[in-house]
Amino acid sequence: MIFAAGLGTRFKPWTEKHPKALAPVNGRSLLQHNIQYLQQFGIRDVVVNVHHFGNQIIEAINENGGWGSNIIISDERAEVLETGGGLLKAKELLASQTFVTVNVDILTSLDLSKLLLFHKQQQALITLCIADRDTSRFLLFDEANGLCGWRNVKEDSKVEKIVVPRTNFVQKAYSGIAVFQPEVLDLVPLTGKFSLIDVFLHLAPAHKIVGYNHTGDTWIDVGKPESVPLAEAMFT
Repeated sequence: MIFAAGLGTRFKPWTEKHPKALAPVNGRSLLQHNIQYLQQFGIRDVVVNVHHFGNQIIEAINENGGWGSNIIISDERAEVLETGGGLLKAKELLASQTFVTVNVDILTSLDLSKLLLFHKQQQALITLCIADRDTSRFLLFDEANGLCGWRNVKEDSKVEKIVVPRTNFVQKAYSGIAVFQPEVLDLVPLTGKFSLIDVFLHLAPAHKIVGYNHTGDTWIDVGKPESVPLAEAMFT
């Protein structure tokens, strides 16, 4: 599943008339980059959720034949649900097998085949892609690589939420990519609008949620217009 429903408020002025998913990077939209990235690992059945200028995304997919993939739209045009709510809305489209989620504004060289193998070997419910990277919000892990909590380190809004108490924590940046077992979709009691972070923290005390450290891979969050030239230098 590619999350493409966001308002893209950090990406103005482009998002005043277009969805961020269609922002071009070296002549290809972020959405096309991600669809073709998934194809490299044999993933051609893709759910894309839409809200902000959703019609433009649907038109681009139809005009380009899904860029060679089978694209199913999860329609959130009536109400944006954030990543967690969007995941649950797409439940019937995802519930048959292990699946991957990707934020549309993330571009990376991460080897998904290695991530999926790690997930299988760990027998995890959810595997989160994490890295040693500066950020304002960290996920917290124990020494066995299990998720324990979340921490915001911004000076004006420092907050911490610990759901699995431990003596020591290792903080890592979440990279916007995760692998899920389909039973996750039956375990989340949350409704309406909520984030995937809420899902992770709710399930962590009773289920195996682990981190996959991909530090060293090329990775960029194309969340602001000024990040586009950086992304163009990294990804053709």
